[in-house]
Amino acid sequence: METIRAVLNAFRLPDLRRKILFTLGILVVYRLAAHIPLPGVDRLALRTVFQQSQLLSLFDMLSGGAMSTFSVVAMGVYPYITASIIMQLLMPMIPRLQEIAKEGEAGRQKMNRYTHLLTVPLAALNGIGQAAFLTRTTPPVLTNWGFSGEALLPTLATISALTAGTMFAMWLGELIDEQGVGNGISLIIFGGIVARTPQQVLRERVPGLIAFAVIGVITVAAIVVIYEGQRRIPVQYGKRVRGTKIYGGQSTHIPLRVNSAGMIPLIFASTLLIFPGVIAGYFQYVNNAFISGVATGIVNLFNQQEVFYWILYFFMVVAFTYFYTDIVFQQQNIPESLQRQGGFIPGLRPGARTAEYLNRVLRRITLAGALFLGAVAVLPYFAARVTPMQTMIITSTGLLIVVGVVIDTMKQLEAQLLMRHYEGFLR
Repeated sequence: METIRAVLNAFRLPDLRRKILFTLGILVVYRLAAHIPLPGVDRLALRTVFQQSQLLSLFDMLSGGAMSTFSVVAMGVYPYITASIIMQLLMPMIPRLQEIAKEGEAGRQKMNRYTHLLTVPLAALNGIGQAAFLTRTTPPVLTNWGFSGEALLPTLATISALTAGTMFAMWLGELIDEQGVGNGISLIIFGGIVARTPQQVLRERVPGLIAFAVIGVITVAAIVVIYEGQRRIPVQYGKRVRGTKIYGGQSTHIPLRVNSAGMIPLIFASTLLIFPGVIAGYFQYVNNAFISGVATGIVNLFNQQEVFYWILYFFMVVAFTYFYTDIVFQQQNIPESLQRQGGFIPGLRPGARTAEYLNRVLRRITLAGALFLGAVAVLPYFAARVTPMQTMIITSTGLLIVVGVVIDTMKQLEAQLLMRHYEGFLR
């Protein structure tokens, strides 16, 4: 009842109502674009290939469901996500990028511009890779493809349309950031996952639906606990006297999250595990018996039906969680910021000792987040073997995205309501 009352309060406020309706309108526009097909695509072949390809299923989730129709926004925001991750990984390696990141709002705008520029070639390369992959499937999804002869013009048109579709999706996400509610990129992915749910429900039998409901409730509860879990490090600010006024002296805390990496480790690990099988598939039917045998072995080894795949997936997710968390934490440079602002952790000297302590605490609490993400990654394997479900209606990664987006959006709405002295969603 409290949530319903909060929603009604949100719609009573004209400016907040406009933001909510604007966000919903942008999501509708994206869903319409997801149904505008590229020319020259064999729909029956595309449906057949999707039932066999792990890589396309991952891209379909990240594209907000647009890949399954191979529409003009088939790649969705995946190239932008890749560009953002690359920029974050490059920042510790390139001092100039670190300097730009410290320039405040102007630095943030520069980094966004660099990310946008990097997205264009990544989108074009992704488009070429996906289209080339679909020409070699059995049956082929694209037949008029090539960089010579009569196929050149349709090929360039396809690459241009896919690249433009990615930039369009990215632009829609940024419109939500500026004029709507919630994180635009995440909401686009969220909308695609939710839009596909009714179709998945209709395909599943009643025992499978019951099993998914039970597993889903438990998983969502665990995601909320881990997502909201944090270790609060107390911080004290020393008093400073300027003239007749005294500044500082207050106490606060540093919230270190149990899961600072979000869904990024799952995307990293999924992509790296899928590519060996995809690349080996190109050599599976060559005339050389040795190469063909090795390629077939790799394809079978990295198949989702094999236990090896899921064991490796679990450990890669755990490793990437630590790796990405460490990179993000180093970029925040909390010890230096505390020292500059006159803050300190009680019992610790500012500087190197504070940095060492924070790193030690972060690595210890990240273990829980890393093991949880690893468990979320391998959940479909165990669910398929101990329950009557054929496939999970929403994958565990999809559930993580959905719950995270809902929590973030609710927090933003709550902040807007509290600014206007209304009760929020969360307690």
